Amino acid sequence: MIEIKVPSPGESISEVEIGSWLVEDGMWVEKDQEIVSLESEKASLIVNSPEAGVIQISVPNGTRVNVGSTIANLDTAGKPAIKSTPAPELPKPVAEAPAVKVVEPVAATFADPVRITPVAREIMQENQLTTVDVLNGLRRISKNDVLKVLASAPPVSASEPLVSERTADRKPMSLLRKKLSERLVAVKNQTAMLTTFNEVDMGAVMDLRNRYKKEFEEKHQVKLGFMSFFTLAATRALKAFPQVNSQIDGDDIIGFNYTDIGIAVQTPKGLMVPVLRQTDSLSLAEIEIGIALLAKKARDNRIAIEDLLGGTFSITNGGVFGSLLSTPILNPPQSAILGMHNIVERPVALHGQVVIRPMMYLALSYDHRIIDGKDSVGFLKGVKEMIENPVMLLDPTGMAEKSLLGI
Repeated sequence: MIEIKVPSPGESISEVEIGSWLVEDGMWVEKDQEIVSLESEKASLIVNSPEAGVIQISVPNGTRVNVGSTIANLDTAGKPAIKSTPAPELPKPVAEAPAVKVVEPVAATFADPVRITPVAREIMQENQLTTVDVLNGLRRISKNDVLKVLASAPPVSASEPLVSERTADRKPMSLLRKKLSERLVAVKNQTAMLTTFNEVDMGAVMDLRNRYKKEFEEKHQVKLGFMSFFTLAATRALKAFPQVNSQIDGDDIIGFNYTDIGIAVQTPKGLMVPVLRQTDSLSLAEIEIGIALLAKKARDNRIAIEDLLGGTFSITNGGVFGSLLSTPILNPPQSAILGMHNIVERPVALHGQVVIRPMMYLALSYDHRIIDGKDSVGFLKGVKEMIENPVMLLDPTGMAEKSLLGI
């Protein structure tokens, strides 16, 4: 018998929650088979079976347990069990039953809508039972049975509206959601957060994407999105405005000569911000591939603690949910976060003419304690210029153009 214990998801984490068992109690599991998903205040953790055997689950879903606690046992000497459903006890034949069964008219009302499994139908035929006989043998119909049927069907008429029961569901906050709420409140109370805005014409990037998205996907096996363009533009802008890529540690300011950018991903468990490392050394295609891999890990609850640590800057895209404008909140200990929004066709002035262009509002929230308005506005303006002229992503200094002109 092997005890299955809660492994440590990472330093400073002493408690986890049983997210969901991926196998059933008493089920035969193979070695290295995934058996349970654990939720901590930072990430999810999948536990694999150390050996093959019959699992005996001792802690149900939703229970909070300490790291190192036993949550199941594995009987390696057990054998796979085949669960069978016992056949229902058949009613004893009645000696004085008539040879021909008389079916009441009400049978036609119940027979058609009642769904019968093939096995049940065969047993009924062998014992000359009708649907009404079976229904008569069940428990009496209660008020709740009737209300359930009424709730699943449309009202009979507008003059007779159906009334459903008013309910409220209470459940404990998950460890991840609890930790996230604590961090958000801390940001509000412990930083001098401001937000500056700008708008960007997405036409050039959209045209570029439409021209090459098929070739890009065929070569790199990933769809070309807008996040990779903004990640690369932010990387270039962070190099030009290093103060935006800094953090406060006590009475010190920490600056980084590299860019590790967190990409906010919405998952069923809540918002996660996995970090894409060394974006300053990645191409646009490598950034797109990295973003796709991190997003999939987050949504599949396979994100590791290491994937969430160490970011120097973050990007969030509320536009995928239809957000027109927002003020993104900082992801501590980082000092700035870029917010993307919905792309909307709007009338804008271009070369003295009013034209319709695909526009996006950009927002940069920053900690004003270490980032001045000049740096924040300059950073956002730099991102805008690179998105509106994607060639600048390859040559942010403009030296190629000057070389071409011989100046």
